[in-house]
Amino acid sequence: MIEIKNLHKKFGKVEVLKDLNLSISSKATNGAIFAVLGPNGSGKTTLIKSILGMVIPNQGQIEINGQSVLKKYHYRNDINYLPQIANFPSNLSVKELIKMVKNLRPKPASDKNFIQLFGLEPFLDKKLGNLSGGTKQKVNILLTFMFDCELIILDEPTTGLDPLSLINLKKIIIAEKQKGKTILITSHIMSFVEEMADEIVFLLDGKIYFKGTLDAIKKETQQTDLAHAIATILTKEHV
Repeated sequence: MIEIKNLHKKFGKVEVLKDLNLSISSKATNGAIFAVLGPNGSGKTTLIKSILGMVIPNQGQIEINGQSVLKKYHYRNDINYLPQIANFPSNLSVKELIKMVKNLRPKPASDKNFIQLFGLEPFLDKKLGNLSGGTKQKVNILLTFMFDCELIILDEPTTGLDPLSLINLKKIIIAEKQKGKTILITSHIMSFVEEMADEIVFLLDGKIYFKGTLDAIKKETQQTDLAHAIATILTKEHV
């Protein structure tokens, strides 16, 4: 589904992505969840924003379903994206925001199940500026999943969620995977990644250091869990 070739990106003199090559796809019947991991400054946010067209690379190619997406925007209507920080207009109510996003995207939307699932009914008429961070994240999740898209990108989706909401989020992600969707997740919560991801993409200093299954990265690092496997890689690279 996503093919990235020789991607370079600089911000001033700082080279953030360095000749990055990455192929991400899933079987149509099974779907797949890819976790994009890396320490701060590794380039993962720039990579995600490049896929979304929010950052234009200096060099290289990005293709989705065989079509180049560089300097184009129509393809983004076929991507569900959950940003890390839910920066909503504080003067709008939740109900007004949902209506606005529905009007902006020319796709059918289904929000009622998510409103019920996350208990958002009491907040529909409240201003977004008066909501807690956790409630804003629930609205963020609703806006992401109420549209049906084959590619889903989730940037730190667990931020601010209570245990019940986290369980519901996991159920949603698994259900989307079972529909054959391709899902990219960035997260610093290794237990969440270990539970959800089929493959790991680990970035370090703007390059793909590892791509493969959870079992493969544990075997390579001779560790029993993902957190220690990542720590082992970072320790070796900084010795």
